Amino acid sequence: MRVDAGWLLLGLALVAGLAWWAGRERPSPAETDARRHRAERAAAEIAEDARPVLYRWRDTQGVLHVTDTPPKQGKYERVHLDEDAAIEVRGDR
Repeated sequence: MRVDAGWLLLGLALVAGLAWWAGRERPSPAETDARRHRAERAAAEIAEDARPVLYRWRDTQGVLHVTDTPPKQGKYERVHLDEDAAIEVRGDR
C-alpha cells in the first residue's frame, strides 16, 4: 500500500498538535482569575474612553467654552453627555 507524502505530513502534524495540546501546562485558578480581572479592567477602560464627552473651559477673558476637543493649554472639565440632560453653567467655574 502506497501512502501519499502529503497525507503522511498532515497526519504527523495532527499527531504533533494533539501531543502539544495534551502536554501543555494549564493555568492555575489564581492565574485564570488574574487574567479575567485584567480583561474586565481593560474592557471598562475602553468603555470609559468610548463614552461621548464634551470639554468645558474658560479662556483668558473668562468666556465659557463647551467644545468636543479640549483646549491646547489651561484647565478644563470633562462633561459626559449621558450624565445629565443639560450642562450646568455656573459663574464660579
